[in-house]
Amino acid sequence: MSDYLAPALAVLLPNFGAIAGGYMTSWRIDTDWFQKLKKPSWMPPYWIFGPVWTYMYSSMGYASYLVWRDGGGFDGEAALPLTVYGVQLILNWAFTPLCFGAKSLKWGLIELVGLLGAIAGTMYTFYPVSRLAAGLLVPYFGWVTLATALTYTIWRDNIDHKD
Repeated sequence: MSDYLAPALAVLLPNFGAIAGGYMTSWRIDTDWFQKLKKPSWMPPYWIFGPVWTYMYSSMGYASYLVWRDGGGFDGEAALPLTVYGVQLILNWAFTPLCFGAKSLKWGLIELVGLLGAIAGTMYTFYPVSRLAAGLLVPYFGWVTLATALTYTIWRDNIDHKD
């Protein structure tokens, strides 16, 4: 694979998965439901989520490429880290259908806690293969930590809503 195609595909994979998951559940997402929920004053503005997630998906994709490249692909020491990465990616993609599609802040919160563990595991397994790759996931871990705190606060402040 060319020196440009492999990293491009690695960067695009998480983005395409997120777009596909969002598209598949978009007909079920009730934005009125979410708009009516009480939200904390520290919630980031809506417009920031798209650019931040695009950056996060792109950086995690590039990190996976670095591990694939430096760890000998799926036949080398990168096999376990890339498997852990795949698990966290699936957990990431599952949040939108769980929280917004199913209108379940509780299950979204539970899922996010699992996702944080999977991100930590990904960082841990990436580190011996590529320190840079592990470091690229630090902002992602921070953003999901914020998302977890935000989801918890919204769930707590709207306990009377469907869950």
